[in-house]
Amino acid sequence: MRILTYKIFLFIKLIVREFKAQKLRMALTIAAIAWGTISITLLMAFSVGLDNQMKKALSGLGKRIVIVWGGQTSKVYQGLPPGRRIHLHPEDVDFLKERIPEIEEISGEYLRWGVTLEYKRKQINKLVAGVAPEFQDMRSHYAEMGGRFINKIDYDNKKRVIFLGSRVAEELFGDDIDPVGEIIEVNEIPFIVIGVMVDKMQNSNYHGPDENYSVIPATTFVMIFGDPWLDNIVYSIREGVDSKLVEQELFRVMGGKYRFDPTDSPALWTWDLIQNAEIERKIFFGIEIFMWFIGGMTLLIAGVGVANIMYVAVRERTREIGTKIALGAERKHIIFQFMTEALSIAFVGGFLGIMFSLAVCNLFRMLPMEGALEFLGRPTVNWPVAIATVATLSVIGFMAGLFPARKAASINPVDALRYE
Repeated sequence: MRILTYKIFLFIKLIVREFKAQKLRMALTIAAIAWGTISITLLMAFSVGLDNQMKKALSGLGKRIVIVWGGQTSKVYQGLPPGRRIHLHPEDVDFLKERIPEIEEISGEYLRWGVTLEYKRKQINKLVAGVAPEFQDMRSHYAEMGGRFINKIDYDNKKRVIFLGSRVAEELFGDDIDPVGEIIEVNEIPFIVIGVMVDKMQNSNYHGPDENYSVIPATTFVMIFGDPWLDNIVYSIREGVDSKLVEQELFRVMGGKYRFDPTDSPALWTWDLIQNAEIERKIFFGIEIFMWFIGGMTLLIAGVGVANIMYVAVRERTREIGTKIALGAERKHIIFQFMTEALSIAFVGGFLGIMFSLAVCNLFRMLPMEGALEFLGRPTVNWPVAIATVATLSVIGFMAGLFPARKAASINPVDALRYE
């Protein structure tokens, strides 16, 4: 055991001595491996951050939902002329839920712009919507700690409760007052604030950012404003169901009720967020392929640099190899020495590259995620990619040093000593 430990100590001492003797060349090799690791690791880290933010922003508007608006017919149907307006009625919600089993949740939505909200003589004019409790999960309307969204009791009993967007709450109450439990006036009618929406990202909307409007029960909305028609209907689809097939069924069912051709697409306007998500997924997949291509080219360039440095290093040390053979070193010892040196260089370069990448990612995490940085997201090191990069560069450097080292170790010591 002591002999083995002593041999390992001597070997490490030999490697350190070789590193000192070849400072510049070793430093260049380590720098090449570190730079290749940094380039690919950071490229993939920012790719992961961007992917996470895109998914978060897309889910901000809703989860597997389709939004439907009434339209205008464009075809003659059963003797009826084109150009008829199709309005959505409150009973359409239950009508669709009963006839299309693929619909998981559904809610009508009433909208009224310019509603006056007042708290202690402070007034603002905002959009107010009337919806059902199912709206919470479909449209990601979650409350901050201590609050809640409207529930079935609020809906059934036409309670005067209101759920505020975060921007609305800030404009009415500022930063010093907790809005939950406070009473505000909605067009001079008192309402209790039951919750404030959590801050969320949105990359799309259909009546402005969710943070800038408020929600009350649809039954209360009709009682106050008396709207006869829904502004739109929102429904979510069960997992594994094709949204296009559900849309065809929607036109068939609604066409039968309101007497329009099921193929008359302008009769109803739909916004399929499921299809949108699929399109965005394909776009980002294309971006990922591009990033992988750039990363691959970067890895190739770094690999060529490492290979050149290692090849030249071994070729220039042919006389040294001849001297060692002449003094009794075996061929396997020569090969093992160069192999260990190459792996040590790769380890040091890879370690420095990963540490630098982690430092850059942590620096970005310390920055406030506002404006464009919010959509860029927080870069996250992809460990399998980082480790694979270091391994690839190590193999390239090792192979570039192994073959000339084997050749040099195979020649006659006299010829090796004559090598220029």
